[in-house]
Amino acid sequence: MGSRLNGRMIAVLATDGVEQVELTEPVAALREEGAQVHVVSDKDKSIQGFRHHDRGDRIPVDVSLDEAEPDQYDGLVLPGGVINPDALRLAPQAIEFVRYFVDEKRPIAAICHGPWTLIDAGGANGKTMTSWPSLKTDLGNAGARWVDKEVVVDANLVTSRKPDDIPAFNAKMIDVLEHAAERHSTAK
Repeated sequence: MGSRLNGRMIAVLATDGVEQVELTEPVAALREEGAQVHVVSDKDKSIQGFRHHDRGDRIPVDVSLDEAEPDQYDGLVLPGGVINPDALRLAPQAIEFVRYFVDEKRPIAAICHGPWTLIDAGGANGKTMTSWPSLKTDLGNAGARWVDKEVVVDANLVTSRKPDDIPAFNAKMIDVLEHAAERHSTAK
């Protein structure tokens, strides 16, 4: 067990239709480095995970979006799955939650379809990003420069394409969160 993220609180924003592995594996990696992680959702008790097009497991929700205070979190993870980010884009409270991290320049890690939510929160404009290929045009129309790479880091934003990229995504996500925490603590 590592300690690179001891004392850090990370929110994972998701709803029904989340690609299960894009939530569970980053959460496990963050916890392994000492972070406290909360699954935040517009659902109260649990959300339905998916394994591509098939139903996966129910995933417990730690904090409802109604009760979540974004300023208590040091970073945000946006997992994918087609249904998950599309549903979150229609929830004004979810967009406001994401917008807080964008405006405060706090670390955000988004994988697969997860970057879709960033468009509505104003977090794509001027960024170099990657995602599932079907988002290329949407991200470009939102002012992002889309590239086809395993993982892309642009300041405090980490993006990745698909479940196969999770090991690289997790490594860069942890690096960005660790260094953002160092910069934050030296600025106090």
